[in-house]
Amino acid sequence: MNAFFAIIHRDLLLVMRRKSEVLTALFFFVVVTSLFPLGIGADAALLRKIAPGVLWVAALLSTLLGLQRMFAADYLDGALEQLVLSPQPLVLLVAGKIVAHWLVCGLPLVLIAPIIGIQFDLDASSLYVLMGTLLLGTPVLSLLGSIGAALTLGVRGGSILMSLLILPLYIPVLIFGAGAVYANSVGLDSTGHFSLLSALLILALAFVPWVSTAALKIAIE
Repeated sequence: MNAFFAIIHRDLLLVMRRKSEVLTALFFFVVVTSLFPLGIGADAALLRKIAPGVLWVAALLSTLLGLQRMFAADYLDGALEQLVLSPQPLVLLVAGKIVAHWLVCGLPLVLIAPIIGIQFDLDASSLYVLMGTLLLGTPVLSLLGSIGAALTLGVRGGSILMSLLILPLYIPVLIFGAGAVYANSVGLDSTGHFSLLSALLILALAFVPWVSTAALKIAIE
């Protein structure tokens, strides 16, 4: 596990030297979500109705912004080949890079989402549900995104191809995440949505690191 935590620490240090990468995703999320209340106006009922979908789509697109950089820098400078040749299990190192991506691109969205949700007139209960769904859903986005980042590594126009590959896989997370917030806002039970998001997270944790590792080996070869 020392190698796992070392990879996370290394990637976080590299990101702190390029703070613009973190700020770009956050700024995109804030700007996109803030435009809707400004464009729609002060119709509180309409804002509450569209809030789950708007917030989750913006979070999804913000997560996409950092996916291309998950393996690209290490691929270009040769560090990725050294990771493959390392005596440590590659799947563990890949899992560390996925966790680092979530800490940089996913966790800040979870923390800032309640502030943005106030613009949509969401009550305290809905804000808690929003944070809960993002806390379960954004790791799934990072995990699934790692597959696309690995498959398109070194490919010309890889960011566009990666989006086409990954966005269909994101649809269930988007449906259940936004559905939980909407259900709570209209007084319905949202535990079913949380259960499905938890199931998606468990399945992704169990299988995705192995798939991403295999895709990386193919890309390097």
